[in-house]
Amino acid sequence: MLEDPTFWALVALVLFFVLLVYLKVPGTVTGTLDKRAETIRTELDDARRLREEAQSLLAEYQRKGREAETEAEEIVDQAKREAAALAGEAGRRLDEYVVSRTKLAEQKIAQAEAQAIQEVRALSANVSIAAAEKILGAKVKGAAADSLIARSIDEVKSKLH
Repeated sequence: MLEDPTFWALVALVLFFVLLVYLKVPGTVTGTLDKRAETIRTELDDARRLREEAQSLLAEYQRKGREAETEAEEIVDQAKREAAALAGEAGRRLDEYVVSRTKLAEQKIAQAEAQAIQEVRALSANVSIAAAEKILGAKVKGAAADSLIARSIDEVKSKLH
């Protein structure tokens, strides 16, 4: 048996395992593996936490995006309502302006007509007075004529003016 190589291989294997136990290699390997397992567990927990944070952030940003869209639609609707109100107000003001300008033009026309009629009356009175003066001056002579002419002129003036 001492010459059998299998025996010596077995002895060497047993000595090798004894040496490993003596040098506390299994404890060191187990400690290293435990540390590695703990590190992996910690990294997995961190990864889960980061994933949950990312999902919550994504949900928050999606909510904010929906809120922003809703707010943008409200702003657009408000702007449309204001534009319609301004257009209505501008139309109303334009109508009022046209009405006031029309009234002003009608007043100026009426004033011009009244002034023209007055000028025609004054001119007619002056022409009538001049004609009466000539006619009476040609037909009536003397002091009675002057008195009659003055009275007639005053009478025509009072009726025509």
